[in-house]
Amino acid sequence: MDFSLVLVLLTAAMAAIWALDVLWLKPRREASAIASGEAAQEPALVEFSRSFLPIVIVVLLIRSFAYEPFRIPSSSMMPTLRVGDFIFVSKFSYGLRLPVLNTKVLSTGEPERGDVAVFRLPSDPGTNYIKRVVGLPGDVVSMRNKQLWINGEPVPSALLGETVEIECGGFWFDAQVGVETLGDHSHQVFLSEQRDRPSPFLDRPVPPGQYLVMGDNRDCSRDGRIIGYIPESSMVGRAVRIWMNWDAESKRPLWHRIGDPIE
Repeated sequence: MDFSLVLVLLTAAMAAIWALDVLWLKPRREASAIASGEAAQEPALVEFSRSFLPIVIVVLLIRSFAYEPFRIPSSSMMPTLRVGDFIFVSKFSYGLRLPVLNTKVLSTGEPERGDVAVFRLPSDPGTNYIKRVVGLPGDVVSMRNKQLWINGEPVPSALLGETVEIECGGFWFDAQVGVETLGDHSHQVFLSEQRDRPSPFLDRPVPPGQYLVMGDNRDCSRDGRIIGYIPESSMVGRAVRIWMNWDAESKRPLWHRIGDPIE
């Protein structure tokens, strides 16, 4: 369900009801009340529309141009983000776009290397993904023995000497914890002993106006190595903060994650 479309339709319906009442129904209702000597009664639907229209407009504006909430459904961005995290995404980081139409009306910035970005899947625009931007237009991105390379230079990284057991596609495997620095962003990654996956989107320049993205859980992520480059027009916004967490295993919030910035 496209919630933006629902909000736009709801706003239009409420505005139409309110305008119809002001221009036509209310004068007839008041004239009838004067003739009968009784107080004019405002219909419940008109009262509801008039009362809630400002609220719906504010929600639509905030969600379309400021911040939009998302829920993390998979482990592809672990350990940065985990299943059960609810996050805020800054919609104005990559430009203001009209709701539903997604047409950019104001340029306020571009994705930067290292950003955790939400984007619409090019093959299915109704599906949102969240990954880390690793390649900007013109970059040549490579993976060599679990090491990320950009434009012929290795990305600063190091293993922390810690191993964790993670689940991927119904299988469990051990992964080493590493730390990686992309631009101004330092973040942890999970690296297994699996071989680097081949991809037709690596070792070649990222096309103009497009980006290459990867999950921090490098060997358990359906990312740019599979789905290809992400056009700028598909970018939704930059993930900025965890506002809520609900752990499915313990059936309770993980309080220490709430309020954490997303790096």
